[in-house]
Amino acid sequence: MKLLILGFVIVMFLAPGAIASEESMLVHVTCYWRNEKSGHRAAWSGAHLRAGDCAVDPRKIPYGSTIIFPDVEGVAVDTGPSVVSRKSARCNGRCAAEKNALVIDRFFETRDEALAWTKAHGRFMTVRVVTPESTAKRKAADANRPGSL
Repeated sequence: MKLLILGFVIVMFLAPGAIASEESMLVHVTCYWRNEKSGHRAAWSGAHLRAGDCAVDPRKIPYGSTIIFPDVEGVAVDTGPSVVSRKSARCNGRCAAEKNALVIDRFFETRDEALAWTKAHGRFMTVRVVTPESTAKRKAADANRPGSL
């Protein structure tokens, strides 16, 4: 019984570090853009959208996370039902890994920019996701390092 309690305490001690992390993952990237009917504000918060903003499933990627694509960085600020349901990954995936991939929807100012980006990149790609908590921990560690000002 003591070992079980000790194991539980160790897991609880290590869990926050596992939650707040940098992670690489395979995702299916879709695009949306500003038009006369939508795209002016983020659906969940009402914030103005800017190029580089991304819609994510907030249960998997927290809002405020930095998403590092091969060519640019984006920020998780929005969500939507098709992102959460992962329908595009399930329909377009050719193997189990692709069918189980998360969906990230990148925002572009214009349709032409979105189409040009999708033409230059594949549907599925590996991205790095940096959560806001891991960024704060890294900054705190850098500030405490000897020789830092």
